[in-house]
Amino acid sequence: MPLEKIDQLAREWLEEAGNRIFMSLEQSNIEVDTKADRNDLVTNVDKATERYFADKIAEHFPNHRLLGEEGYGEEITSLEGVVWVLDPIDGTVNFVEQKRNFAISLGIYKEGIGELAYIYDIIAGEFYFAKRGEGAFVNDEPIPALAPDKKLENALVIINTAAMRKFPQTLEVIRNARGLRLYGAATLEYMAVATGRADAYISANLSPWDIGAGKIIAEEVGAIVTRANGNPMVVTEKGDSFVASPGVHAEILRDYF
Repeated sequence: MPLEKIDQLAREWLEEAGNRIFMSLEQSNIEVDTKADRNDLVTNVDKATERYFADKIAEHFPNHRLLGEEGYGEEITSLEGVVWVLDPIDGTVNFVEQKRNFAISLGIYKEGIGELAYIYDIIAGEFYFAKRGEGAFVNDEPIPALAPDKKLENALVIINTAAMRKFPQTLEVIRNARGLRLYGAATLEYMAVATGRADAYISANLSPWDIGAGKIIAEEVGAIVTRANGNPMVVTEKGDSFVASPGVHAEILRDYF
């Protein structure tokens, strides 16, 4: 199946899923439960959205696999074949408490290589897309390549509290940066870096579905995506994450890690 057909269907499904999520907010039809702890939320809308994609993928691409957060896909430890990496709602706490600052995240990998990526911020009306080797876009407008030589002293950084606890040296990063920003959704924090609204994002513990699409989009505009210590990112493995524009990434890695 050519990527053009996959792209066409993925866009249709994302639009339909976005409409369903928006209607659930309009109708206040949200049931909330917890998973690992009181702040690890899941809703009926997360589950229904992932089930929707699982059914569509199985119908149209029976040989493809789904790696998703809510359990409707498979246990996947490697990316042979075609794998759809899905977070049906990234930023579920924001979805429940703020009714904004959340997104659908979908990355499509073929033989371990990120080919297509989509992040749909439904409330903001921002649809991010990337195709390998062809750049990244938001609402069909090209996202400019990141400046290669920006300095930390002129940078906005995103570092969540878990990362501050795990990596105390990030407090010095914050002190030496221009400012700190937090969004509460990894996909949108990746997009803040990709669009230049921020210059670095460090997180302590992200899952494959948190980074599956963001990594592809960020790298298409020149961002560097690694583990906090500079090691390569393995999408199927859970762990810390460090994405930044090239100059800021090099400076933080050299001086703080």
